[in-house]
Amino acid sequence: MPGRGSVSESNRCQRALVRLPRQSGPAVNFVDSTDFVVGSTELPKLCGALWCQTPSMRLQRRPFLRLAGIALGVFLGFPAVAQNTGLDLFHKMQQALGGAAKIAAIHDLDWTVMADTFDHDGKVIGRVIKRTRWIRPNYLRLDQIGPGDTYVLYFDGTGGWEILPDKRMLALAGGELEFARGYLSGFLLNQWLADRSGGFVITSPSPNVVRLSANGKGTDITLDPVSYLPVKTVGISLADPSRPATSEGDTLEWMRVQGVSFPAHLRNSSSGDGSADIRTEKLLLNSALNPQVLAIKPADLKPVVAP
Repeated sequence: MPGRGSVSESNRCQRALVRLPRQSGPAVNFVDSTDFVVGSTELPKLCGALWCQTPSMRLQRRPFLRLAGIALGVFLGFPAVAQNTGLDLFHKMQQALGGAAKIAAIHDLDWTVMADTFDHDGKVIGRVIKRTRWIRPNYLRLDQIGPGDTYVLYFDGTGGWEILPDKRMLALAGGELEFARGYLSGFLLNQWLADRSGGFVITSPSPNVVRLSANGKGTDITLDPVSYLPVKTVGISLADPSRPATSEGDTLEWMRVQGVSFPAHLRNSSSGDGSADIRTEKLLLNSALNPQVLAIKPADLKPVVAP
């Protein structure tokens, strides 16, 4: 990737696959709690040497971990189907997730995920841990540890900085700045309030599919016909801005935190990159995150994945 030093194809995959989320998959199990923390015994065993951008560990970042996703597709808008307009379906999804009022009441989020990543041949790449901190409206901090793709990124909606896998610290510019902007605008809490932001066009290209389009890019979200929770998300991943790729996400399990549903277990994939199996380790809402703390550069240049 330009400006990132030597980054292998498998490392790019990890970034793309660990993005927080992209949601998809049928609603399976729910866990109710004020703050959700999974004990280490519930985590999958180590599989090898971590969401390319996909579930937001660059998990999204790049494709896998930048949980996002992480994620977020690029499609042109099409007319909504007659039975359910895009906005009708969107509001049903929004209500299934907990309702617009509860989603809008989330001021900040601290989300840690762990992912096992695989290349396009199914070979294990390794395990990644990614921490995503977000403060409404435009503050984002990503800290990720993974084989060959350990990095830190800070973005305040205008600019920011990044610590690359080779320990270089650079101001966000070019493709990296584009990635940060896309990650923020496509962050799930922003997407779930797309009808309020004014920056999205909401349509429905086919039954039970909501399409969110912005700036010529978009995301297709397939909804469960009964629960109206997202079951699959398809879009374009910019985990590697110089090499856009189609990415898909499936949500296998949901959990409820402070009345809002979040993906607890996801499976993401990116064309030509591979896949990632992502599980939530910790999710805190409205914990009074401080923008000034998010902006602090680690003295040892290492990601901060624990409070």
